[in-house]
Amino acid sequence: MVLRAGTVLPGAAAFMALRDRLATWQVRLAGDARFRAWAARFPLTRPIARRRAAELFDLCAGFVYSQALSACLTLNLFEMLRGGALPAATIARRTGLAPDVAARLLDAAAALRLVAPTADGRYGLGPLGAALLDNPGVAAMVAHHALLYDDLRDPVAMLRDGRGAGLSAFWSYARSVPGVPCDAAPAGAYSALMTSSQPMVAEEVAAAYRFDGHRRILDIGGGDGCFLAAIAPHAPGASLILLDVPPVAARARARFASVGLASRAEAIGCDFRTDPLPAGADLVTLVRVLHDHDDAVVAALLHRVRGALVPGGRILIAEPMAATRGAERMGAAYFGVYLLAMGQGRPRRSGELMAMLRDAGFVRPRMLRMRIPLIVSVLVAERTA
Repeated sequence: MVLRAGTVLPGAAAFMALRDRLATWQVRLAGDARFRAWAARFPLTRPIARRRAAELFDLCAGFVYSQALSACLTLNLFEMLRGGALPAATIARRTGLAPDVAARLLDAAAALRLVAPTADGRYGLGPLGAALLDNPGVAAMVAHHALLYDDLRDPVAMLRDGRGAGLSAFWSYARSVPGVPCDAAPAGAYSALMTSSQPMVAEEVAAAYRFDGHRRILDIGGGDGCFLAAIAPHAPGASLILLDVPPVAARARARFASVGLASRAEAIGCDFRTDPLPAGADLVTLVRVLHDHDDAVVAALLHRVRGALVPGGRILIAEPMAATRGAERMGAAYFGVYLLAMGQGRPRRSGELMAMLRDAGFVRPRMLRMRIPLIVSVLVAERTA
């Protein structure tokens, strides 16, 4: 039996209807104060009631948690504890905080598992604080979030405007006009931010995909070349081409020269939305690019990428994707709001991207298994031979 795309079997439809009715019933119970009071008393439902209360409180307190983390990073607390636990008085003196204020910050950080108190009253690194050491990408994003939080000072006003003033100004290409040169200063700022987190993205992509079989790799929107420089050892026989706006491409040329890749890596300054794409690549990579752009731009770019690839060549899309199992909040809640404040783009489900790839003429789209999907998801497809 052949089913048309989108066909729902009668049994499946009945199951989904039953699921929806059950979900409606559960929501109705959750909104009933008497049921919540009963659930908090009844031994079998008490753990669920407590977990739901904690989840709701975390939604209310999330901004406070993020600012406690920001304070720890600004005060260089985790680096201070790299060598081992310190007394609270020592931490207060080194951070310039009053002892009682330092103690309050340390207690907050301990509750968030950023630091950990010792039996003798000192404070050392907690599991989350330790994970931030040598991870400049996270620290840079925490500092960068000041712009997002300012845009969200009045969230309803931002939603009605459809963009935030701070983020749309920072990501200058979000308000750029095709064909108009991009200013070097803002391009340098956002390129540096992307570079701070690109190594961990490149590491995840390189662990999921083998680059050694390719001979010509084109990285579109490749920033200052951090991604290509990271995968170059995994593709020792490949020539490397990067496209980005001219001020950023200049930074990429400098990086390639500094890491000994000038002989096989080229950076081209252009507007990939309108300028011709170099032909002849057998792999085109789009790393954290498509979700920054609206559907019409993405659809047109995918068609042009297919035309630039050799027959049998591949496209590799690496970015956070909506509805990723285990990272649902990252897609819809975080990037959904962030990209709206930025002024363009949206997080897409893997199925949406697969459909766009098929519409552009690609075949066999497939998701790769990732170690940490929260960081990035990877989708590959092929141009027909």
